[in-house]
Order: sequence, then C-alpha cells, then structure tokens
Amino acid sequence: MNRITPAHGGPTPTTPRTRWQEAGNSGNFGKRFAELVAAGEDIDGEARLADMLLPRGARVLDAGAGMGRVTAALLRRGHDVVAIEPDEVLVRQARETYPGLPIEERDILGLGPEDGPFDLVVCVGNVMVYLAEGTERAALRAMRAVLGGNGRILVGFHLQDRPPHAHAYTAAEFEADLEAAGLRVDLRAGTYQLHPANEAYGVWVLSLAQGGDGR
Repeated sequence: MNRITPAHGGPTPTTPRTRWQEAGNSGNFGKRFAELVAAGEDIDGEARLADMLLPRGARVLDAGAGMGRVTAALLRRGHDVVAIEPDEVLVRQARETYPGLPIEERDILGLGPEDGPFDLVVCVGNVMVYLAEGTERAALRAMRAVLGGNGRILVGFHLQDRPPHAHAYTAAEFEADLEAAGLRVDLRAGTYQLHPANEAYGVWVLSLAQGGDGR
C-alpha cells in the first residue's frame, strides 16, 4: 500500500487555527461515527459515488479523512487509498475503528506534486467549510497538485444548516475559488446519489482546467 510522507516528518501545521479546531468537537464526531459503524448503519454514500468515478484498483487520496469511514469503504472496493487527517483525535479513532487503516496525521495544505499522482481526491464531510479562514484556494491548489492528468476531485459540504463554526461558503464563492485554483466543474449535484443541485448541500466533481495553472 502506498504512503505519502511529510517533508518534515510530521503533520503540516495550519495557521491560523482551523474552524474545526475552533469548534473543538472532534471527539464527539469520531464517537458518533464509530457508533454508527458498530451498529451496521449505512455510511458509505460518498464512497459509492467515489467508486463509480474510478476504474478498478485506482489510487485515491482521502483528504480530511476524519475517522476513516470513506477510506475503509474504498479499500473494501479494491482501491489503493491513502488517508490524511490533521486532527490527532480523529486519527486515533480511525486506527481504533479500522485497525491497519492507512491514515497519516497530515494537513491538506502540506500536499505537493511529489505526493501524487492520484486518480481521485475525496474531500467530503464538510472539510472545505472547516478549513482555516482564507485558506480555501490554497487547499484546492494543493489537491490539484496531486492529481494525475485525468484525475478528479470529489467535494461535498453543507450550503445551509451548517454545523457550528463552519464557514458560510456559497456555491458561487466555491466555484470562483476552484476556478482561481485551476480547476473546472465536471458535475454539480445536491446529494451523493446525484439528485439535482440545490441550495442546501453541494456535491461537485472537479478536474484540471484546460490551460489553468492554479497559481
């Protein structure tokens, strides 16, 4: 199984503090999903869509993997997956819930071209709205940097009814940021089951913009 190794031997710090750190609820988040896993609940919606976008045995990066549920589901489907998550509490929960899960304590902003290429970067579960203020474009550029030539990014987050401390990120603002980062929209939907786009939740499939350098 492939790994990606931090250039300086540890997680890349994010400054200023992320909105997730300000929320301070990583323990509750991890516990809630661990209980759902133990109860046999269906928590694979994002992974099913990701799998549909991929050939068999594809290389995938789960960016902001939380407690590892999407990574685990994609591994079961035969993909080569690496997970990165900067929250040490969630990394610990992931390793307890899914022993042997390939998860590393790293921040999206620390990614570089040497970490790729990936066929798909998965960035779901409100990761984009919990980044540090003003780092959204940098995060999109970092994910773009690890894509293969035909690689894509799957992104999803709440547009309304956001969780505490999350960024009020509109679809228009997000699409302006991704364009500035050298990405284009291949698909926008309102759910991971590809219901029509709506104002409550956004799901995007992104790819490299033609001629865009993402700088």
